[in-house]
Parts: sequence; C-alpha cells; structure tokens
Amino acid sequence: MDISYIVFIPLIPLAVFLLLGIGYQKIQPSVSGYIGVAGMATSAALSYYAAYQYFFASGKVDGVYQTFVEKTVWMNFTDTLHIDMGILVDPISIMMLVVVTTISLMVHIYSRGYMDGDKGYTKFFAFLSLFSFSMLGLVLATNLFQIYIFWELVGVSSYLLIGYYYTKTSAVAAAKKAFIVTRFADFGFLIGILIVGYYAGTFDFETLNAVNAEGEGLLLNWASSSFMGLSVITWGLILIFMGGAGKSAMFPLHIWLPDAMEGPTPVSALIHAATMVVAGVYLVARLFPMYFFVEDGYALNIVAYVGGFSSLFAAVIALTQTDIKRVLAFSTMSQIGYMMLALGVSSYKGHEGVGYMASMFHLFTHAMFKALLFLGAGSVIHAVHSNYLKDMGGLRKFMPITNITFLIAALAIAGVPPFAGFWSKDEILVAAFEKNQLLYFVGLFVAGLTAFYMFRLYFGIFWGKETKYHHPPHESPMSMAFPLLFLAIMSIVAGFIPFSEFVTADKVGFEAHLNLPLAAVAVGTGLTGIIIAWIFYKKENDLADKFSNAFGMFYKWTFHKFYFDEIYMFVTKKIVFNLISAPIAKFDKKYVDGTMEGIGNKTVIISEKIKGLQSGRLQDYAMCFVSGVVIIALVFIYLWTN
Repeated sequence: MDISYIVFIPLIPLAVFLLLGIGYQKIQPSVSGYIGVAGMATSAALSYYAAYQYFFASGKVDGVYQTFVEKTVWMNFTDTLHIDMGILVDPISIMMLVVVTTISLMVHIYSRGYMDGDKGYTKFFAFLSLFSFSMLGLVLATNLFQIYIFWELVGVSSYLLIGYYYTKTSAVAAAKKAFIVTRFADFGFLIGILIVGYYAGTFDFETLNAVNAEGEGLLLNWASSSFMGLSVITWGLILIFMGGAGKSAMFPLHIWLPDAMEGPTPVSALIHAATMVVAGVYLVARLFPMYFFVEDGYALNIVAYVGGFSSLFAAVIALTQTDIKRVLAFSTMSQIGYMMLALGVSSYKGHEGVGYMASMFHLFTHAMFKALLFLGAGSVIHAVHSNYLKDMGGLRKFMPITNITFLIAALAIAGVPPFAGFWSKDEILVAAFEKNQLLYFVGLFVAGLTAFYMFRLYFGIFWGKETKYHHPPHESPMSMAFPLLFLAIMSIVAGFIPFSEFVTADKVGFEAHLNLPLAAVAVGTGLTGIIIAWIFYKKENDLADKFSNAFGMFYKWTFHKFYFDEIYMFVTKKIVFNLISAPIAKFDKKYVDGTMEGIGNKTVIISEKIKGLQSGRLQDYAMCFVSGVVIIALVFIYLWTN
C-alpha cells in the first residue's frame, strides 16, 4: 500500500495555518472561513480514502492488518537509538485520522456561523488549523519522541484556543491553568520516555510493541533494574500514563477541563469531545502490547482503576452542575474514564482483547455524539446568550432541529439502542464483567448516572419551565445546523460498524456478539436514569430542590467539585509558595544576594582606596618609594642578623 500521500493530511492544515497567520490582516474574514473549511475538507477526504485503501483495498495479509511505516532519521545517537520523523499507518491511526478530520471539519463548518462577526475571525480559523495539524501529527507519529513533540504542540494550540477571548480574565486564567496542569503531567511523560528509551534502546513503536508468533511480547526483560519492587520499565509506563492522564483529564489531573469551557463552544467540541482529551487513550492504546506484557500488566491495572474512579467521580459531579458546558465537560471526563477502564481490563489476543476494541469503538462513537452535544449546546447558548440552565426552558418550540439532534445525542450517550453509544458501551461492560466484577458494577452505576444527568440537561433546556425570553430564540443558521444533522446521523449509524473486524489489539479481528443479559441490564439501568430525570425535570416542580436539600452537604460538595480546586490552591499557594518558596526566596535575597552585593561593594571601596594612590603628585610617589625601600631594607637586615 502506498502511504506517501497520507503525509498531506496533516500538512494541509499546517499550510492553512501559515496562510491565515501570515495574511491575517489582508484576508477577508469570510474568505478565511472558506479557506479553513476547504483545507479541512481536503484532509478529511484523504483520510476517508486512506481508510478505504487500508481496510478494503489492501486488506489483511495472512489474516492480519499490516503496519506501514515511512520515516527518515532525524537525530542519531547510536546504531539502535535514534529519533525518526515519519508516518505510521495501522488500524488505530487510520481510525483516529477519520475521527479527527471528521470532527474538525464539522467544527470548521459550524464556526463559520457561530463566530460570524467576531473581530478575530481569521485568527480563530488559523488556530483551529494549527490544532488540527498538531493532533494529526500526533496520531501518525512513529516513535515516542515524535509523539511527544506533537503532544506539546497540541498543548500550545489548545492554550491559544482556550484563551481565545484574551480580554476576558476567566478565559486567560483557564488557558494558563490547562497549560500548567498538562505541563506537569507532561514532565512525567518525558521522564517515562527517557526511561523506556534508555533501557529498551529504542523509541520506535514497532520495536517496542513487537510480538512473536505465540502472541508474546518480544522485549519483556529489558531492564533487570528495579525500584520499589517494580521494574524500571513498569515505572516508565506509569509515568507515560501520567502524561496521558493529564491530557485526558483523569483524576487527579482533571481540574483544568471544566475551566477550559471558557473557550468558544466550537473549541470545546473540537478539543474536549473527540481530539485532545482522547490523546491519552490513544497513547495507552498505541503502547498496549507493552502495557499488557510487561510485568503481567501491572501498569495496565493502574490504568483500569484510575479510569474507573475518574468515570464515577466525574459522573457524580455532573449531576449537580448548572452550566451546560460544564455538565458536558464532566461527562467527557467520565466517558474518557470508561475508555481507560476498557483498556485496563483487556487482554491481547482474539475475543479476549474485547476491552481494547471496545475502548476504540467508544472513542469513535463518543466523538460523534459528544461533538453533537457540544455543538447543540453552542446553538442554545447562541440563541439565549447564557450558559446556565436557569435561563433556559421550553426551547423545543423555538429550536426544533437542535432539539431533535440533542435528543439523539443524549439517547446515544445514555446507551439506548439502537443509537451508537449502546453498542460501544455494551462491549465495555462485557469486557469489565469478564475481567473485573468491581469495575463492571462501577461502569454499570456510571451508565445510570450518565443517563440521568444527560436527560436532566435535555429536559432543563428544551422542556421544563416556560421561560419568557427578552428576544425570542431562533434556530441556528444552516452553517451551524448542518454539522448537527450530520453528527446526529453518525450518532445513529456509527454503532452498526463491525468495529471488531477492523480495530483490535492483535490486528486480526474477531466477530463480536451482543451479550443479551448484560445488554438488558445496562439498558434497564439507563432507562431508569431517564425515567427519574423525566419525573424530576420534564415539567416544572420542586422535586429537584427537595432532593438537593435531602442530600445537603453531599450536594454542596458535588456542586463545588469536591473542592479540588481549593485544595490545589491551598497546597500551591499556602504550602508550596508561602511556606517553601517564600522562605527560600527570602534567604536567597538576604544572604545569597547580600553576600554577592557585599563583595561587590567592598571591592568598589578597596578600588577607590587604590585609585587614590594615583594622585599625580611627585612627593607622594617619592614617599611611597622611600617607604618601600626602608621596609625592604629592614626585612633584609632582620633576615641577615637571624
């Protein structure tokens, strides 16, 4: 298979970024929108063509999907240790190309209407293109160092997009918060890369993930060294996961995600639905053979439990949030936790790898319905000029397209058949049930919570109280409505893709079957959540207030996100800054700087004294000469007589 053309998929958005960035003041806003859409549409078309060529035209060789690599040496350290730049094509990279370009294209189209009239219209599309380039480069990376480079570019471009409204204090603070938290996580990622590269002697994914004919990892005993009872490689994998957890907003590195909603809504759909936040899931999936085979999957167990806890933690918080974008943000965190959980309970070969397949499947379906939810929320915000549920209600009469498409997305994420979320969520629960009963029940409970808070959101926006609006809301223009309709269709049909035949851990594929008893339990749990939300929120009543009062302190804790922001602020400001940094700074200023300044001052004083000897008066020089002769003579006489 010829893969040379695939390099143009990320390069086209890069070219658009450079064009719009350089010609920022000369290109008309309307033209820049068309340039951005055209560039992304071309990349999307190439991605679809690449997917067709890879899965259908080339197909399997001896029952296995092949890995294609084109690369060139960038930096050479030893015969084996070097850093390459290139592209890697396999089932998950092809899948991610389709996801990223599809969602990015829809966001570009949507932004033409949503950002219309904005002063930074051209700049916004330039930033979107930069982010798309960075994410596509990350997906196609051939080695750990290359993925790290694009990983940081994703961080930079997300900083620009989150802080797009730079005159808004909260947006600037949110951008800095996201940047700092993810940089902290990325420091662990970098150390993990260096550890793995040093002991494995390579950064290349092909070598790191090599598996023999018996389905066993080839490089299992890389490091005899151990630390705290674990191999050094295991620690390296844990640190790499730390980077993924930061980017994917996993507990306890999740605090940046809700604040990141300060960016424009299309940014939320792009970054926090289908691209940046799934980078951590993609990273673990990319290195899955290592995680599974090294030390009997110890690091993989950490992935599973962090994912499960994050999923539950975020779902509980989402129950009480009143900002619709923050509800969706915590929903994203919960669903990403689902994907991590699925990877953590997966094996490698055949149907035993259903967790891996389910995680990638859910990544694909989630991208469609979560982007739809964010864009639908954007249409609502665009119509009522508010993010809060208290300012909404009865919008189904004014916004029929948004109402129907939002309902489809809510049914999909709630796991109601035949919508896309049902199929992928069912496979995750099957994988958890077969491997870890505790995580299965956590996942099942989260499914019920998800259905409840999503329909709390839906009924609160489109039903509930009959709000009297100052200006009657109206449906979004076609530039915003078209992405909603397209993603709604995808949220219905995406679940019928035979995903297990295309994307699996061992690249062989298998035939997945619906587990009817487990599916029935999951659907029943989801429907229960929907029914409770129906009772509480479909019509205006005081049941929700009674419920919140009954839970009193717990409700307050969840509303304030368990005070994690306050805890982090206390630790950083009161302990790190005031108790540690401030005394060190005082010591540095008083003693270190004081010593250096004292030496300098004394030097100046001594030099002034010495300079005074250069008086220009002959008698002074004669006196010095005679005094010197006398002193030398006296010393000579003393030494001679003794």
